[in-house]
Amino acid sequence: MKACIVGVGMTKFEKPETRDWQYWDMVREAGTAALADAGIRYDQVEQVPVGYCFQASTAGQRAVYELGLTGIPVYNVNNNCATGASALMLARQLVEGGGSDCVLAVGFEKMARGALGGGSDGGDFATSPVARHYGIMAAGHGFAMSPPTAQIFGNAAREHMERYGTTPAQLAAVGAKNHRHSARNPYAQFQEPYTVEDVLAARTVHHPLTKLQCSPTSDGAAAAVVVSERFVERHGLGERAVQIAAQAMTTDTEASFASGSCIDAVGAPMSKAAAEQVYAASGLGPDDLDVIELHDCFSVNELLTYEALGLCGEGESGKLVESGATTYGGRWVVNPSGGLISKGHPLGATGIAQAAELTWHLRGEAGARQVPGARTALAHNIGLGGAAVVTLLRRG
Repeated sequence: MKACIVGVGMTKFEKPETRDWQYWDMVREAGTAALADAGIRYDQVEQVPVGYCFQASTAGQRAVYELGLTGIPVYNVNNNCATGASALMLARQLVEGGGSDCVLAVGFEKMARGALGGGSDGGDFATSPVARHYGIMAAGHGFAMSPPTAQIFGNAAREHMERYGTTPAQLAAVGAKNHRHSARNPYAQFQEPYTVEDVLAARTVHHPLTKLQCSPTSDGAAAAVVVSERFVERHGLGERAVQIAAQAMTTDTEASFASGSCIDAVGAPMSKAAAEQVYAASGLGPDDLDVIELHDCFSVNELLTYEALGLCGEGESGKLVESGATTYGGRWVVNPSGGLISKGHPLGATGIAQAAELTWHLRGEAGARQVPGARTALAHNIGLGGAAVVTLLRRG
């Protein structure tokens, strides 16, 4: 039994502390929009996985109580930056396993201003779930005073530059592309376009990454209604349905740590393995994709993900983005929403917001940022620590 997305909704992603709302207000807005998009009521929903990272246990219940008090199971999901896609994957599994015909996947985050702390508890990396990852970084690059997540990804960028000749301008081209895309997205936190020169001239966060190549902290929520094929048929939702053709989650293996490389420690091997599983399960490959939303938490991660997804060979991603192959008029449109860099990155919402964006494109409803003729789409959501989720969506 295949699962389909029949309704999506999201809030505008906002800079923290700029809008007077609580996390349950975000979920009420996003969830109500998703239910309305599907044309169903909350009392038709049978289970709800809710993703978030920065609220207390059972905050998922508090949030979805704004949609209805029906007594159904609510699951709280936390998988770092892959939290949203993890909630979506749980929704798909509940439907495909036959346990439910209609599941609502929700993700939200209400964040503090400033850079993330890197997953440590009070700065004690010895007790952090990502201590091994940062240990790899420290052994090869030392430990600086810049934000830890920017450090580990910035050092991955340095390794890529040293190995393959990737240039600062190629890294900046990712930021420029995604900021340009977000100018068409009313849900994006930032909607101002920048040139490569602007990106390069911005404040350095951790060399070679500048501020315009780094995703911000954000507030926001997203939701998706995931249903069975029989639910689609029973309720006449064929015109709304986007099929989840394949989905895979991977976690760290020895490949993440054995090399001592930050490229591997930030998850490139996980992403590659998840993509390969999805291609094998769907019978499709990179050449079949029209539009992609991937996890550009930093510009270098977009380049690493091009290679992991098979859009180009190892070390060729800098040239790929420079060629225009990943924007409108190119081979694929990657991050038409603006990606994490410019749309914003409320951790728990990101993976579901990616699915919402792709659903709109596959239904021809993405407005000024519509990818013409899009029929097949791929989402990639990764969390340091680690989890990588790749989802292939198909229409018709």
